Amino acid sequence: MNLPKYLVATLISLLMFIGHAFALTADQKITLITGDNELRIGALSKVAESSDTEAIPYLQAISDDQVKIKGKQIFIVNDSDVIDAITGKAVELPDDAEDVVNNNQMRGEIDATISALNLFSKETKIRLDAAKALLDADPSAGRLVLIKKAEQQETDSAVKQILFQVRAAIEINSEDKATRLAAAKQLGESANPGNKQILSSRLGPDGEKDQEVVAEIKHSLNLIQGHMAIYDKLGQIFTGISLGSILLLAALGLAVTYGLMGVINMAHGEMMMIGAYATFVIQNLFHHYLPGAFNWYLLAAIPFAFFVTAIVGIIIERLVLRHLYGRPLETLLATWGVSLMLMQLVRTIFGAQNVEVENPVWMSGGIELATNLILPNNRIYIIGFAVFVLFAMWMLITKTRLGLFIRAVTQNRAMASCTGVNTRKVDAMAFGLGSGIAGLAGVALSQIGNVGPALGQGYIVDSFMVVVLGGVGQLAGAVYAAMGLGIVSKFLEGIAGAVLAKIFVLVIIIIFIQKRPQGLFAFKGRSID
Repeated sequence: MNLPKYLVATLISLLMFIGHAFALTADQKITLITGDNELRIGALSKVAESSDTEAIPYLQAISDDQVKIKGKQIFIVNDSDVIDAITGKAVELPDDAEDVVNNNQMRGEIDATISALNLFSKETKIRLDAAKALLDADPSAGRLVLIKKAEQQETDSAVKQILFQVRAAIEINSEDKATRLAAAKQLGESANPGNKQILSSRLGPDGEKDQEVVAEIKHSLNLIQGHMAIYDKLGQIFTGISLGSILLLAALGLAVTYGLMGVINMAHGEMMMIGAYATFVIQNLFHHYLPGAFNWYLLAAIPFAFFVTAIVGIIIERLVLRHLYGRPLETLLATWGVSLMLMQLVRTIFGAQNVEVENPVWMSGGIELATNLILPNNRIYIIGFAVFVLFAMWMLITKTRLGLFIRAVTQNRAMASCTGVNTRKVDAMAFGLGSGIAGLAGVALSQIGNVGPALGQGYIVDSFMVVVLGGVGQLAGAVYAAMGLGIVSKFLEGIAGAVLAKIFVLVIIIIFIQKRPQGLFAFKGRSID
């Protein structure tokens, strides 16, 4: 026999509630919804002390305003279902059944009791959410016994740490001086930034009066502040490495093309832009034709962006740059014109507004090392991606025939030509390779911000600074320069702001180049021309 879907759902909800119907006695259920707030809160405390999670459905029904009462009868009204809360049976709702009224105080107490009971759930996530809810609520000494019990039973370190904070937040307000001293000391020794607010709240005009406890609180605050400063520095280093990874991806192509051909390619940023838009196109194709595999669209976007931008680079080299070798100023003006044309072409096709590229699920979120230090997953993957591209580039340059030709032409074009190397073909392939790597940088950039026609403009100057600082044509120099610029920029931004940090970095690079024109690394040989 096939039952209607709504009847099946009703039966399931009835069975679920019946399983919890006798978690509380009838008198307890009535006390929880009748009388003044003081009596009801007292009943809630007794329920919390029992640590019986089967009371949660009834408490949740009260919180959701699904409970009505008539005399000694209690009704749970859920959509079209009415259940007797004492017997667990389906019944008819009397016309004169009254609503249970909850003011804000009662709602807060009910929700806090539910959170306290959830501390004993079998699911770690439920316990973690419950502990966080208790930490955000006002500390209540009435829950101290329950929290201590949960803390002793807890096996997950994250949940245990939050429970410790909740307990200390209660004990720091204890009437016993020794308890307050111990709580202040424990909060400082844990060095968790989240404890700072708990301790600071005791230093106000209406806070701690005992000078010994005040001194301990201030000492603990200094300990926490010191640890927070360390985490802040670690966060700046990570952000600097992340920026350096993007600069490295942007500069790797220039490290080859500028060193090989002496071309000042002002359209290099637009290759990054094309790579980002290629990622946007692949994203939309997966949305429409492969929605089930959407989380893997990025794996298809990487080779697509590389080949599209490589082809565009080869076309630019064949049509424009081939006729301008040996004239760097003219290549600068020509590629600047090409960059303007590419930006206008993108505006015509995709519009002038920025477009959004979504992160796959596996790139969302982050790793929380501390309250003030979260490492975003998308930036972690970008750092790993930069390492992979760098390794692939090193393998190509040092282990392949094309790499041998590129190195030969870079060091001595005339001699390489005399030995039979087709320098024109090498130029085209190298320019395509550099453009393709810029496209990969665009893929990375699409994962940390919106994509627009002017995307690459903000990175072209920094890319040239990386190449010049590291040494023309040198991969190792590009790595050191990119990471150095990224980390130094982020530290200076924290001190002087973004604009002044850019100026300081540029001044540092100018001074360095004056002292060492060849950069950090330089080719060893008779000629670099």
